[in-house]
Amino acid sequence: MIVRIMGEGQVRLDDSHLPGLNALDDELLHEMEHGDEAGFRRTLEALLDAVRSLGTPLPDDALEPSDLILPEPGATLEEVRAMLGEDGLFPADAPA
Repeated sequence: MIVRIMGEGQVRLDDSHLPGLNALDDELLHEMEHGDEAGFRRTLEALLDAVRSLGTPLPDDALEPSDLILPEPGATLEEVRAMLGEDGLFPADAPA
Protein backbone atom coordinates (compact mmCIF):
# COMPACT_ATOMS: atom_id res chain seq x y z
CA MET A 1 0.00 0.00 0.00
CA ILE A 2 1.24 3.49 -0.87
CA VAL A 3 0.50 6.18 1.73
CA ARG A 4 1.08 9.88 1.20
CA ILE A 5 1.62 12.22 4.12
CA MET A 6 0.63 15.63 2.86
CA GLY A 7 3.63 17.93 2.60
CA GLU A 8 6.13 15.10 3.11
CA GLY A 9 5.93 12.46 0.41
CA GLN A 10 5.00 8.82 0.04
CA VAL A 11 5.87 5.60 1.82
CA ARG A 12 5.20 1.96 0.98
CA LEU A 13 3.56 0.10 3.87
CA ASP A 14 3.18 -3.63 4.22
CA ASP A 15 -0.42 -4.56 4.96
CA SER A 16 0.72 -6.45 8.06
CA HIS A 17 1.01 -3.03 9.76
CA LEU A 18 -2.64 -2.10 9.18
CA PRO A 19 -4.07 -3.52 12.44
CA GLY A 20 -1.79 -1.33 14.57
CA LEU A 21 -2.40 1.71 12.39
CA ASN A 22 -6.15 1.10 12.51
CA ALA A 23 -5.97 1.05 16.33
CA LEU A 24 -4.36 4.51 16.28
CA ASP A 25 -6.91 5.65 13.73
CA ASP A 26 -9.77 4.46 15.97
CA GLU A 27 -8.23 6.37 18.90
CA LEU A 28 -7.97 9.49 16.72
CA LEU A 29 -11.64 9.19 15.75
CA HIS A 30 -12.65 8.85 19.39
CA GLU A 31 -10.69 11.97 20.35
CA MET A 32 -12.17 13.92 17.47
CA GLU A 33 -15.72 12.90 18.40
CA HIS A 34 -15.14 14.07 21.97
CA GLY A 35 -13.33 17.30 21.05
CA ASP A 36 -10.13 16.20 22.79
CA GLU A 37 -7.71 18.57 21.04
CA ALA A 38 -4.65 17.50 23.08
CA GLY A 39 -5.37 13.80 22.57
CA PHE A 40 -6.05 14.40 18.88
CA ARG A 41 -2.71 16.16 18.43
CA ARG A 42 -0.82 13.44 20.33
CA THR A 43 -2.49 10.58 18.42
CA LEU A 44 -2.11 12.24 15.01
CA GLU A 45 1.63 12.60 15.66
CA ALA A 46 1.82 8.97 16.83
CA LEU A 47 -0.01 7.80 13.71
CA LEU A 48 2.24 9.78 11.37
CA ASP A 49 5.36 8.66 13.24
CA ALA A 50 4.24 5.03 12.94
CA VAL A 51 3.68 5.39 9.19
CA ARG A 52 7.11 7.00 8.79
CA SER A 53 8.91 4.36 10.84
CA LEU A 54 7.06 1.31 9.46
CA GLY A 55 7.00 2.45 5.85
CA THR A 56 9.73 2.57 3.23
CA PRO A 57 10.04 6.07 1.75
CA LEU A 58 9.58 6.32 -2.00
CA PRO A 59 11.97 8.53 -3.97
CA ASP A 60 10.76 12.11 -4.42
CA ASP A 61 10.54 11.58 -8.18
CA ALA A 62 8.35 8.45 -7.87
CA LEU A 63 4.91 8.90 -9.39
CA GLU A 64 3.01 6.11 -7.65
CA PRO A 65 -0.73 6.60 -7.08
CA SER A 66 -1.46 6.89 -3.35
CA ASP A 67 -3.86 4.38 -1.81
CA LEU A 68 -4.33 6.62 1.24
CA ILE A 69 -3.60 10.26 1.96
CA LEU A 70 -2.87 11.37 5.51
CA PRO A 71 -2.94 14.93 6.81
CA GLU A 72 0.17 16.97 7.40
CA PRO A 73 1.53 17.01 10.96
CA GLY A 74 0.13 20.45 11.79
CA ALA A 75 -3.37 19.76 10.46
CA THR A 76 -6.24 21.03 12.57
CA LEU A 77 -9.01 18.90 13.96
CA GLU A 78 -11.37 20.46 11.39
CA GLU A 79 -9.01 19.75 8.48
CA VAL A 80 -8.67 16.11 9.49
CA ARG A 81 -12.42 15.80 10.01
CA ALA A 82 -12.91 16.91 6.38
CA MET A 83 -10.56 14.12 5.21
CA LEU A 84 -12.22 11.31 7.16
CA GLY A 85 -14.08 8.49 5.53
CA GLU A 86 -16.71 6.47 7.32
CA ASP A 87 -14.02 4.27 8.90
CA GLY A 88 -11.48 7.02 9.59
CA LEU A 89 -8.22 7.75 7.81
CA PHE A 90 -7.43 4.04 7.42
CA PRO A 91 -10.55 2.27 6.10
CA ALA A 92 -11.04 -1.28 7.32
CA ASP A 93 -10.91 -2.48 3.70
CA ALA A 94 -7.87 -0.37 2.68
CA PRO A 95 -6.18 -1.67 -0.47
CA ALA A 96 -3.03 -3.67 0.05
